[in-house]
Amino acid sequence: MSKPILVVGGGPAGLAAAHSLLVAGQEVVVVEKADRLGGAPILSGYAKLAPTFEWATDAIGPMVTRVADHTNATVHLNATVTEFSGEPGNFKATLSTGETVDCAATILCTGFTHFDSINKPEWGFGTFPDVVTTTQVEQMISSGKGIRRPSNGEPPKRVAILLCVGSRDRQIGREWCSKICCTVSAKMGMEIREELPDCHVYIYYMDIRTFGLYEEIYWRSQEEHKVKYIKARIAEVTSDGDKVIVKGEDTLVKRPITIPFDMVVHAIGMDPNTDNMLISSIFGVDLHHWGFIKRENSYGTVGATNRPGVFVAGAATGPETIDDSIAQGTAAAMSLLTSLQPSLEAAE
Repeated sequence: MSKPILVVGGGPAGLAAAHSLLVAGQEVVVVEKADRLGGAPILSGYAKLAPTFEWATDAIGPMVTRVADHTNATVHLNATVTEFSGEPGNFKATLSTGETVDCAATILCTGFTHFDSINKPEWGFGTFPDVVTTTQVEQMISSGKGIRRPSNGEPPKRVAILLCVGSRDRQIGREWCSKICCTVSAKMGMEIREELPDCHVYIYYMDIRTFGLYEEIYWRSQEEHKVKYIKARIAEVTSDGDKVIVKGEDTLVKRPITIPFDMVVHAIGMDPNTDNMLISSIFGVDLHHWGFIKRENSYGTVGATNRPGVFVAGAATGPETIDDSIAQGTAAAMSLLTSLQPSLEAAE
């Protein structure tokens, strides 16, 4: 193929797509709006990944290297695509840096945005310092400084993890399940217990959706690490000046419960990328009614959008695990090469 493939986004899906294309002998141009590759696991400071418990830097680092160091790869950091025109086999992209890229096709791997817990004010985030998010706890762990209460710097003795913050909540316009929160929370409960054996960890849940990982994550967190699960409907999170108090209803026994904690963790969901309206306009692709980039029928061409020659993979299409984002990036790359072959042969 005479022209390169444009990969927009340098997270797990984009890195997998780029690597697959490079292995196939294809030239690739990667455009990443951040100052480095790696996506959310690196940019947001994730600690250990589920289900392998491998450190994010160890897992994603080699994916970055094999793309960034490849002779057929060109990487543009701190850059976005501002204009995109043409047809399959003959597209032109203009970058925010002023450079232009002639490409045969593109794969959008533009990822997601973490839910902002400020949009759930009754659960205490932004009001009480010891109410934090799973991303903040990941950063505590990955920093090597340990899990500490933001209010006083002390190790917590009792921690609550609240599931479905920014997911499955029609009142705030988030109807979707974010897919990864149950698994991440169970993993985090184990990590807290490993670092702080005397700390009691409670996970408040509506349902547990650790699909495929019940044995590795869900049961292990309870049986080996003594993480406690409470099926509950939470009313509010308040404070007595020292402890953070979670009020709600235990829906198994149908009774109100009020428990004080040293720290409360919001298991935040995955929102559509805040740039998706702009991405939709620039690339001419449709959005799902939830705001994610819409995929066409996957039984035909994997990763296809409504615009021929423009593909999509990973969490750009909706909440997704890292493993599945990698698989989708690879699949979209192969699907792209296959679908473009007739038009490329005609152009030659």
